[in-house]
Amino acid sequence: MKYLSSYKKWGKVLFIFAAAFLAGTLGAKAAEHFTGESVQTAADGNWGLSFQEDGQPPAGNATADELKKFDAFFKSDTEDKVIYLTFDCGYENGNTAPILDALKKHKVPATFFVVGNFISENPELIKRMKEEGHIVGNHTYTHPDMSKISTKEAFSDELGKVETLYKDITGEEMTKYYRPPQGKYSEGNLQMAKDMGYKTFFWSLAYVDWYQDKQPTKEEAFDKLLKRIHPGAVVLLHSTSSTNAQILDELLTKWEEMGYSFQPLDKLSKTK
Repeated sequence: MKYLSSYKKWGKVLFIFAAAFLAGTLGAKAAEHFTGESVQTAADGNWGLSFQEDGQPPAGNATADELKKFDAFFKSDTEDKVIYLTFDCGYENGNTAPILDALKKHKVPATFFVVGNFISENPELIKRMKEEGHIVGNHTYTHPDMSKISTKEAFSDELGKVETLYKDITGEEMTKYYRPPQGKYSEGNLQMAKDMGYKTFFWSLAYVDWYQDKQPTKEEAFDKLLKRIHPGAVVLLHSTSSTNAQILDELLTKWEEMGYSFQPLDKLSKTK
């Protein structure tokens, strides 16, 4: 009985340790795959970054040269202080308009990667983005894990439906810029996008800004976005973030005071 009691005791300890380890691992991966806090292998199908030094470009889990084979990008290879500002738009909750106001005030071009429900439910915002000189990009129709889509038909359907909605609203063809939902991808996906005439854009700077019930403070946002900004950065922000809507005017001012200027993704996609 003594040994049985001891066995049960250590069994509980090992179970707690294993559960804690598993929870920590899964939690870390959930944060990493989207914010780019650490590198993951390309086999994971998740875009990841490793920041070695503040103010310097991070390393990605694929190099810029490897991505260029698929007309894909995550930063510009430059020493010039330029920023490519992008927003992922999953739904509308009142924060997109103030974001557009701040961009207009600073005359900053941006790219908004939109999903199906956003574009169908917010035609006036789509028109405003276009009229104010922004690019509207493709974030897929249903925001699935695209790395699990293996057929050209299914892949084309996810992007094609967004193209149709955009043309119905604006009367023009959509710019063929694509961002994989949650940064999940495969080389096959990248090739499919290229075959459709798309350029794929990941990012070199992002932060945890999408939890509606746990929005970062202004100080937390600035800590990441000011320290880690770097020449040629592709910045990913979420239009659903109330923090982003509140701080964008000041954030743009601070980046400008640091000597940065802003360029549209058109400029990045034309770099050699």
